[in-house]
This record gives sequence, C-alpha cells and structure tokens, in this order.
Amino acid sequence: MRYGVNLLNFGSGTTPESLVRQATDARDLGFTFAMISDHIAVTPDVHAVYPAPFYDQFVLAAHLAGRVPGLTLGTTITVIPYRHPLQTARLAANIDQLNEGRFILGAGVGWSAAEYEVLGVPFAERGAITDEYLTAIRAAWTQDPCSFEGRYVSFEDVRTAPAPATAPHVPVWVGGDSPAALRRAGRLGEAWHPFRATRAALERQLPRLAEEAERAGRAVPEFAPRVQIVVADVPDTEDRPLGHGSVDQIRADVATLAELGARHILFDTYPGDPALWQGPDEDRRILELLRDKVLAPAEL
Repeated sequence: MRYGVNLLNFGSGTTPESLVRQATDARDLGFTFAMISDHIAVTPDVHAVYPAPFYDQFVLAAHLAGRVPGLTLGTTITVIPYRHPLQTARLAANIDQLNEGRFILGAGVGWSAAEYEVLGVPFAERGAITDEYLTAIRAAWTQDPCSFEGRYVSFEDVRTAPAPATAPHVPVWVGGDSPAALRRAGRLGEAWHPFRATRAALERQLPRLAEEAERAGRAVPEFAPRVQIVVADVPDTEDRPLGHGSVDQIRADVATLAELGARHILFDTYPGDPALWQGPDEDRRILELLRDKVLAPAEL
C-alpha cells in the first residue's frame, strides 16, 4: 500500500513557501505521493468552497518537482475539458520527465457549470469531451508525430516529444462515482479514484468497474481512493464516508479499503468548507495522527 497527501493549493495564507512546506512535510512524515486540485476560473461557486488565491496544479507540480525530490506528484483531479488535450498531454509528460517518472494524471469532468461557461466549454457535453480528450491524450503520449480526429478536436502530424518518462505513459486515475465515471475508468484509466466513498457504495461500484473493464477488454483498473479525514464523533451508519470518525474507525476504514483492493490511498485533510479549515498546523497534526495511530510504521 502507498499513502499520499492532498496538497491544499488554495485559500487565505497560501504562498509558494507554504506549498513547499506542505509537500516537504508530507514527504518527511513518510507519505510517498502528493496530489493537487484543479480550477482555472475561480467563479463565485468555486470560491465559496476553494477560495482564491488558487495556484495552478501543473505549475505547482513542476515547482515541487525541483524543490521536493523523491515525492511522486499528481492531480486530483484535472478537469479534462478545460484544456486542449495536446496541452494536457504535454504538461503531464513534461512534469513526468522533470520528476523522473513520478507523475499521475487524475482525470475527471468537474462540477462547476459557471466555470465551464466562463471557459466557453459546453457543460452538458463534459462527459463526451472528457472521453474523447483522454483518448487524444493517450495518443499524444505514445505517437510522435501524432494525428487524431474526433468530434471535439482534430489535429494532424503534431510532434509530441518529449514522451513521458513512465512507460508506456503517465498513469491516468479517473475520478467520479457515477455510472459514466465507472465506464470511463474501466475503458480509459489505470486506476479509479473516487472521493468520499462509503463502504456500501464501494461494494456496489467495484464489481461494476470490473464489468466495464472486461467489456472493454482491459485489465481491471487499480482502486486508488481519495479519503477525506474528519476526526470526530460520527455514527457508524451505512452512509458514513470512510475516513470520518474516531481514530479507531479510521484505522478500520483503511483496513477495509485494503480488503477491497486499494493499493494507493490519498488522504485529504481539507474539511470541504473554508470556514471549518483550521490551518496548516492542524493539517500537519492530522497527518501525524495518521502516521502514529492509524498506519503501521512499516507501511510508510
């Protein structure tokens, strides 16, 4: 099992120095990977949850690759329709090269209709665009020169070097828990990357993921969940998100995820509301608690 940390690249007090400190803390505490969120246009609905300043995930990953060696970096998630697939492919491949083959592209459709509108991308078509763009991104990673023809994007004879350092290409972790997201993960992902899952939901969804992969003639993607950590008194009901509860509950949740086949777990200390966030010192305390009370020392 590999454990990672979701870096908070937004909000009051976020600076280049604080971002490097977050990544360094994660590495020094024994976590092996760190992932970064995505927004381009911080519209009012986005700002209410993930307030500005908001640091770009790819720029930040490139910065951290040089400042915090030894840490695998990734995105959780890149909203694939926001950028031309050649741009996304090049950014990911470049960072994979700069970070010696340690980059993960988390991929999804996003949620902010207002942000889509500002960027001039049709929100209602986000799923179809994501599927096509992911196919184009894979082509750009593995073909040089590359040509692609689709409904939303077409290009011909484009040079795509440098290829990713990772062979055959950067791993894609597909986010989301809808039926469409499970189909996308089964057909186009190296891993499925759900967020705030419950055990009951996972027991329904993981067999469906396997069915989608089998239908596509592919190996079943890895299961790599993002787990929001909320240490609190939470009733142990069927709708309790894994990671919410006492230390004993969270320790049992990690064991449950391992039993369900997880090989990577990304821990997220952000409570989902800027009014509830208690600052970087509290985030570090939570990571130390995970290290000391939830994860066996041999696992880090």
